[in-house]
Amino acid sequence: MKHKAFSKITVSELIKDCNLNRKTFYYHFEDIYGLLKWMLEQEAFEVVRQFDLLVDYKDAFDFVIDYVNENAYFLNCIYDSVGRDQLKRFFYKDFIGLIEKIIRDTEKKLDVSIDNHYRQFLCNFYTEAIAGMLIDLFQNPDICDRDRTFEYFSVILNNSLPAVLSAKP
Repeated sequence: MKHKAFSKITVSELIKDCNLNRKTFYYHFEDIYGLLKWMLEQEAFEVVRQFDLLVDYKDAFDFVIDYVNENAYFLNCIYDSVGRDQLKRFFYKDFIGLIEKIIRDTEKKLDVSIDNHYRQFLCNFYTEAIAGMLIDLFQNPDICDRDRTFEYFSVILNNSLPAVLSAKP
């Protein structure tokens, strides 16, 4: 991506540069987007899943901020090729899984149970917010104040989620 837009990179170029054959590539990945998704899952999402997100969310937050900062060029190249909405859809399954885990863990902690429709609504709501925030973060790294952003995130996580789970509709 240092030499051309992500949307212009072909499987043929990749397999030639990596000295692989086409069958090997397609055995593991459906297309170039599948490779991209796998790379990001291995580098970021799998690591974040290892955290206890109710206890270690500061460490998970720091990891994500560092990852976004270290990979801003790469993420911006992808963003420029696919756009904001497509990038959010690309990561949606991973984000929503993390958010659902946080919600279910918070339900257990509070000893409450919400119906599946409401849980899905909350998963979508928080996923949209976090995905949008992360995209803004690598689009505008100069305006990120890590401590202030974490403080805001903590206030939201520690106050709004228990409140909306306890005040079921």
